Amino acid sequence: MPCLAQKQAPARPRTKWQQALVTKAFLLNILNPKLTIFFLAFLPQFVEPGSSSPSLQLLSLSAVFMLMTFAVFTVYGLLADTFRTAVIESARVQAWLRRGFAGAFAGLGAQLALSGRDA
Repeated sequence: MPCLAQKQAPARPRTKWQQALVTKAFLLNILNPKLTIFFLAFLPQFVEPGSSSPSLQLLSLSAVFMLMTFAVFTVYGLLADTFRTAVIESARVQAWLRRGFAGAFAGLGAQLALSGRDA
C-alpha cells in the first residue's frame, strides 16, 4: 500500500524587505545598550564575594536570564499565533469586529454632530 503522507505547503522564501527587517531588528537588539547596562548593574549583586571565578558566575546568571527570556518570548509567540488563528483568520470574528468599529464610529459621529459649540 502506498504511504498517504500529507503534503506540506512549501515554505515561502523571505522577501528582501522581510530580510532587511529581520536584520534591522537583530542589530537594534544587539546594539541596544540597555541590556548591557542591566547586566552590569543588576547581576553583580548576585555574584558571591571573594569567588574564584566571578566572571563565570556572571556568565551563568546571564545564561539563565537569557533562557528564561527565551521561554517567555516563546510563550508570547505561541499565544500570538493562537490569537491570530482565532481572531484574524475567523470570518465570524472579523464580521463582529467590523460591526463594532462601525458602531463606534457612528456613535462618535453622532456625538460630534450633537455636541454644541460653546466658544
